[in-house]
Amino acid sequence: MSLPPESRPADTGVIHDIGYRGYTGPRLGRAYAARSLFTQSLRGAYGLGRSGKSKVLPMIVLGVATVPALIIVAVAVMTASEELPVDYAQYLSAIGLVISIFLASQAPVLFSRDLRHHTVPLYFSRPITRADYVRAKFGAMVCAQLLLMIAPLLVLYVGSLLIKLDFGEQTAHFLYGLVAAVLYALVPTSVAVVIAAATPRRGFGVAAIMGYLAVSATVFGVVVGMSLDSAGFGEGLPDSAQWAALMSPVAMVESLTNQLFDLGSGPERIHAPGGLGLLVFTAVAAAMVAGSYRLLLRRYRNV
Repeated sequence: MSLPPESRPADTGVIHDIGYRGYTGPRLGRAYAARSLFTQSLRGAYGLGRSGKSKVLPMIVLGVATVPALIIVAVAVMTASEELPVDYAQYLSAIGLVISIFLASQAPVLFSRDLRHHTVPLYFSRPITRADYVRAKFGAMVCAQLLLMIAPLLVLYVGSLLIKLDFGEQTAHFLYGLVAAVLYALVPTSVAVVIAAATPRRGFGVAAIMGYLAVSATVFGVVVGMSLDSAGFGEGLPDSAQWAALMSPVAMVESLTNQLFDLGSGPERIHAPGGLGLLVFTAVAAAMVAGSYRLLLRRYRNV
């Protein structure tokens, strides 16, 4: 039995036309999102786009890395020197501690903060994939390191041209320095970002990265010191001890660069021992970078 119309419950649902229209503009897609993440991460490594406090340490490190190069150029100009007192690749080795401090402090900024604040899944809710995320973050940290090292190299190169040193020789050694900068930006960084991605605590990441770099360099230094003492004054570091550089990513890059471009002199010169050493050091460096990248991909599969 149906109810009369007046006794039926009134329909209360109302559809309002508020003028909503779907998005009809261009969809920039996955590649744009990945590039944006890379740019944002690179800027973040130097504190750009963040609070003023976040800019202090990166800018101090950049200044400490560049000011000595300016002083070297100024002295060379005033004394009309016929050569720079330090080679480009050797300069990078001399500021190795500064580079390590920047790496240890900024790698957790790019990786640990996203894990701590649980923002990583938000990236994956967009077209960006886990491989895109790792590629963008890894590339941003490498480029940040590279920019830190290229700045003083450019100062030295421009200074050498100002005092009218041989253009061909200076250009060649500048290119050697760029190769060394790329290796420094790849090999130690690959290990550091894996450590940073392993913990959501930035402090733990900083301590672990700095500890690894410091301990590995110290162990290598002890081996070098003992080998020099046993070899005698002026004999130089024996080839058997040169292999110890494989324990430290920083020392390994320096040894590889010195052997590749025949740089450095003196009894304490470290280098990959011979042609076999050059092949082994190159293979270990490549395996370290590739292996670290694979570990990063595996780390973010379950995030």
